[in-house]
Amino acid sequence: MSAGLIVFLILAVIAIAAAAAMLLSSNTVYSALFLIMNFIAIAVIYLTLGAPFVALAQITVYAGAIMVLFLFVIMMLGAEKFSEKEPLTWQRPVAILLGLGLIGEGVYALLTRVGTQMLSNTATEAMADPKALGVLLYTKYSLPFEITSILLLVAAVGAVVLTRGGKKEEKQ
Repeated sequence: MSAGLIVFLILAVIAIAAAAAMLLSSNTVYSALFLIMNFIAIAVIYLTLGAPFVALAQITVYAGAIMVLFLFVIMMLGAEKFSEKEPLTWQRPVAILLGLGLIGEGVYALLTRVGTQMLSNTATEAMADPKALGVLLYTKYSLPFEITSILLLVAAVGAVVLTRGGKKEEKQ
């Protein structure tokens, strides 16, 4: 095994462990901090693949700005305790089955693709240069970019609707 593959595997384990810890943590602030750790591990993976602009954007945008907003919302809303009653009993077995399937698929992909061109591909100029990345993003990948922006807008509107849920004010 090459040194690049070993570094990649270590970073992958850190990213997966941080994601699992984020999901399993009962404290919302700790979950946000584990998410930052995950973002940083992913950014270092981008660095090892030769995409420094994407790595720095990952740290700046996600680990910086968005996580500050997440922590601000967590502190403003407080950690609300939800009822322990599980309304849909079928959700947990289906989630466990789907999670095991995803883990199995990841292990299969890792075992069948180790030794191929997984880490030998260096990034093209379009991934390293911000100007070339912007031109590529707004020309060749404009449709996926617009679909992603609409999806993020819908998610933001959904978050606002969920937080305003039962608070109706009566006008007098």
